[in-house]
Amino acid sequence: MRILKKLNALVLLACLAAAALAPAEAFAAAKPRVLFVASNLIDMGDPEQHDARNNLWEYAPPFHIFVMHGYEVDFVSPRGGPVEFMMDPLGISSYAIQYENFLGKAGASLRPGDVDPLQYQAVYVGGGYGTLFDVASDETLMRLIGAIHENGGVVGGCGHGPGGFANATLKDGRFLVEGKRVAGFPNATERSKPWADEGRLLPFLVEDQLRNNGATAENKESLADKHAVVVDQRIVSTMFLPSAALVAEEMVRLLKPRE
Repeated sequence: MRILKKLNALVLLACLAAAALAPAEAFAAAKPRVLFVASNLIDMGDPEQHDARNNLWEYAPPFHIFVMHGYEVDFVSPRGGPVEFMMDPLGISSYAIQYENFLGKAGASLRPGDVDPLQYQAVYVGGGYGTLFDVASDETLMRLIGAIHENGGVVGGCGHGPGGFANATLKDGRFLVEGKRVAGFPNATERSKPWADEGRLLPFLVEDQLRNNGATAENKESLADKHAVVVDQRIVSTMFLPSAALVAEEMVRLLKPRE
């Protein structure tokens, strides 16, 4: 009889423990999610193998901002699996790598077809030149970004990242950026740098593609501050990498009333 009573007591304790854990698990399941879109490329495919990896400083600081605000961040890339980064890990980038599993997440990026847009409140696209090659030409990714926005989500990008969502489409076939103010890596800067042979190695220039698809492309001539963050109808963007973290902060600000 004593043994039976002890067993009943253990079962009761187990049930109470499960009940106590249930709310925490439910809360974890409801944690808001942000999708980071990255490139799988290493170089531009030219004989000199110009670097096309993702820019760590345009991904790790925004990743840190979202994590610090309580968001779960997943990566997606055209091929899935590991994505590579340029730039040395410094400051916030080092912190994200050491304490927030940044490389673990980036090393297990999802395939576009495996992503449910209804699970994400926002999508962010960073720079590095690869974005202009494989991300911008991936039709599944372009529809995915458009779907997250149409579901009420926020879209953000930095540097060449806005070129990565310049081709994103909505259900009616229109481009996501049509009629929006969007900042991206400007033509004037691209044509003055050797990183992509003054832009000649690229499939398109970010500023040109934004305009071609109906956006008002902001640049150094139209913005008083070259590090300004432009916000228009749940699209958040900036021209240069020092403002990548600010893009994430503005995205969080837009997201908070919707949670």
